[in-house]
Amino acid sequence: MKRVLNIFKPAPYLPEITDPKEISSEYTYWRIRIFYSMLIGYAFFYFTRKSFNSVMPGMITELGFQKGDLGIIGTVLYLTYGISKFGSGILSDRSNPRYFMSIGLILTGVFNIFFGMSTSILMLCVFWALNGAFQGWGWPPSARLLTHWYSQNERGRWWSTWNMSHNIGGMLVPIVVAYAVTYFGSWRYGMYVPAVMSIGVGFFLLNRLRDTPQSLGLPAIEVYRHDFSGGILKEEEKELSTKEILFNYVLNNKFIWLLALAYIFVYIVRTAVDLWALLLLKETKGYSVLTGNFFVSLYEFGGLVGALVAGWASDLVFRARRGPVNVLFAAGMAGSITLFWLTPGHWPMLDAICMFLIGFFVFGPQMLIGVAAAELSHKKASATATGFAGFFAYWGASLSIYPISRIADMWGWDKVLLLLIVCSVVATLFLLPLWNVQKNEIPQPARAAA
Repeated sequence: MKRVLNIFKPAPYLPEITDPKEISSEYTYWRIRIFYSMLIGYAFFYFTRKSFNSVMPGMITELGFQKGDLGIIGTVLYLTYGISKFGSGILSDRSNPRYFMSIGLILTGVFNIFFGMSTSILMLCVFWALNGAFQGWGWPPSARLLTHWYSQNERGRWWSTWNMSHNIGGMLVPIVVAYAVTYFGSWRYGMYVPAVMSIGVGFFLLNRLRDTPQSLGLPAIEVYRHDFSGGILKEEEKELSTKEILFNYVLNNKFIWLLALAYIFVYIVRTAVDLWALLLLKETKGYSVLTGNFFVSLYEFGGLVGALVAGWASDLVFRARRGPVNVLFAAGMAGSITLFWLTPGHWPMLDAICMFLIGFFVFGPQMLIGVAAAELSHKKASATATGFAGFFAYWGASLSIYPISRIADMWGWDKVLLLLIVCSVVATLFLLPLWNVQKNEIPQPARAAA
């Protein structure tokens, strides 16, 4: 067993290459290769996470389930995924992302297949919970790679471009599932086909990814790009213990707590729109399912554009400061939802613009809070910090399922929209103290002891 677990250990550092031309050539090659591999890989984590959303109508028809039954199954994933994001973040900071991410994706595919073979609520919940546990193996290794291969004054652009994987995966899953269900005639194949595709991509990641630049004989990214804006010095390029990572750089870090608390409210909004927008558009504004789905697609497209704009603006306009962009986008969430709320009746063009803007502003902090968490902890604690924030985010997401359905039933969709506006304002207030913060300058106990 110990020998099996050894594959997860960080790759050892190789003797450093001294030829500047070779260093430049190797860095250019590996940065591109690792980036497109991460982007493709994380998009396929969505194939094994969002497939359930697209097969729900078939499960109702074939298995006779009620919406409440499906709500229980859906909530299970958010809970186990949130816990896994934090736990796997701690493991990922001291693991090789090449194996961590690829094996996680393969196992999500396996559990999707088992889910598709199941019939009872109990077994469906068990396999969906296990899927959620290994879904958490996607984000932390990506955060580790994005922190080690791309320096702070360029990281917003790289991270925001990688973040397109969320929207690409989210847009492709319904298409793949629809064709699979139509061709094979059962919702079960809507689970099998994305699962098999994801297992294949897991082996692709196993071939393409690597660990840190130093594991390939390259200098640290800060040294290569002469970028020490994050306060990382060459002598800090040592592995930290789990205790140092967890207590010195995450749990005792007030910046991480502010980001995590803001994430709760950002994800309440994100998940509520993702899950309930179609029903809201149909019941309050009289749109058909086809038109409503078009508006939901505009929300996803707005998210893709918004994440890109947020990342690039934080690098080029605010010089790698994430705080101002997070605050402005969180305030934009409140403004765009308010505009949608106040739009009277059936105004398709204005509603379409509102859905685009909501996605635009939601996916800015959805992406950039993760970047800020990585940068305001420590380079060697980036996966733990983002996993910790993600734990709070997905507990927020779980609050957008059953509680919001009850609010809609009891008080109507107007009260739901009002709640989302309040959540956006609260997120803005938690992010406001971080406006001028670019790096963690808190004296660290580990350094003081040295």
